[in-house]
Amino acid sequence: MASVSSIPLDQPSRVGSARLVSLDVLRGITIAFMILVNNGGRYAYWPLKHSDWNGWTPTDLVFPTFVFLVGITIVFSTESRLSRGASKKSIALHDLQRFVILFLLGIVVNGFPFFPLGTLRIYGVLQRIAICFLICSFLYLWDRKPTSKIVIAIAALVGYWALMRFVPVPGYGVPGRAMPFMDKTANLAAWLDRHIFPGRLYRGVRDPEGLLSDIPSVATALLGMLTGMWLRTTRSKEQKCLGLLGGGIVLVFLGELWNPWFPINKNLWTSSFVLFCAGVSLLGLALCYWAIEIRGWKKGWTYYWLVFGANAITAYMISELLASGLDAIRLGPGQSLFGWIYEDVFQRIHPFGIGALLYALAFVMVCWLAVWPLYIKKIFIKV
Repeated sequence: MASVSSIPLDQPSRVGSARLVSLDVLRGITIAFMILVNNGGRYAYWPLKHSDWNGWTPTDLVFPTFVFLVGITIVFSTESRLSRGASKKSIALHDLQRFVILFLLGIVVNGFPFFPLGTLRIYGVLQRIAICFLICSFLYLWDRKPTSKIVIAIAALVGYWALMRFVPVPGYGVPGRAMPFMDKTANLAAWLDRHIFPGRLYRGVRDPEGLLSDIPSVATALLGMLTGMWLRTTRSKEQKCLGLLGGGIVLVFLGELWNPWFPINKNLWTSSFVLFCAGVSLLGLALCYWAIEIRGWKKGWTYYWLVFGANAITAYMISELLASGLDAIRLGPGQSLFGWIYEDVFQRIHPFGIGALLYALAFVMVCWLAVWPLYIKKIFIKV
C-alpha cells in the first residue's frame, strides 16, 4: 500500500521534529550505487564488480551500508512509534508483518518472471535485510540501552569467527588443517547451505546470503543501531559528527587489524568485513552529516538522492524486476531484449567498459524516473 507516512526501512530520519536529511541522502546514494553495480554486465570496470573472494571493491561496500542504515532506522522508527503511544506488543507484531512481507518480496525477486519452484532460490538480499530487521527490532524492543547491543555484536563477530575457524566441516575436516581456511566450497557456511537448500543456491555450491553469515550481518545492523542511538543524544551536531568520524576510523582500523587472521570477505560476510564496512559507512555518514546538517548544503545536489532514498526498497524492487523482465523478453532465437540493448546498442561503444558503464547509468536513471512521481506526490510505498 502507499501513503504519505514513511516506513521504518526507508524513512525514519527524524530526531524530534528535525529531519536528518543526511540519512535519506546516504540511503539514496547507496540504493543508486546498488542498482548501478547490479547492472554493469561482464564488461564492467573492477570498482563496479564484487571481489572474487578475499579483499574488497567499492561494490562490496554497498549492501552492508544498507544493512547498517537499517539498524539506524530501527532506532528512529521504534522511538517515534513509542512516543506516539504504541505498545511494544503492537510494534513487535507490526515488525513481524514487515519481516514476512519483505522476505516474500525477496522470493518474488528471485523467481520473477517464471518462478521455477524446483530450483527457486530462497536466500537473497531482501531476505537478509528482513532477517536483520526483525532480529534487531526485537532486540531494541527488549532493551533500548547500548550495552546489550555492544555485547551481542561482539559475541556475534567472535562467535562467527570461532565457528568458521574451529568447527570441523563434515567430509573435509578442521579448517586450516585438513583444508585451507575459508576455502570457497569447503567451509562451514557453504556446507550448511548445501544441506539446507540443495540446488537453490546463488553460486550452486554456496550462497553469499546464506544462513550462517546472517550472524555477522546482524552485527552490521547492530552497529547501525548504536549509531542511531548516538545520533539521538543531546550532543551538539559538531560533537555527533566527530563521533561518527572517530568511530569510522576506529572500525576501519579494527577491520584491517583482523584481516590477516579472518580476511575481509563479502561472500562470507566475515567479522573483519563487518567492522571495515561499518567504518566506511560511518565515514560516509559523517561526510553527509557535516555537509547537510552542519554546513546546510541541502539544495540542488541532494534532490536526486532523496528521490531514491524516499522509496529505497521500491526502487530496488523495480530494478530487479526490470532486469529480469528485459532478460525474459525474447526477440528471437538466442536473443533477449536485454541482450539487444546491452550487446547491440551499448557494446558498440568502445572501449567495452565505457559501454557497460553507460548502460548501467541509463538503467539507474530509468529506475529513478520510475520512483520520481512518487516523491513528487509524497507517496512512500509501505512494505
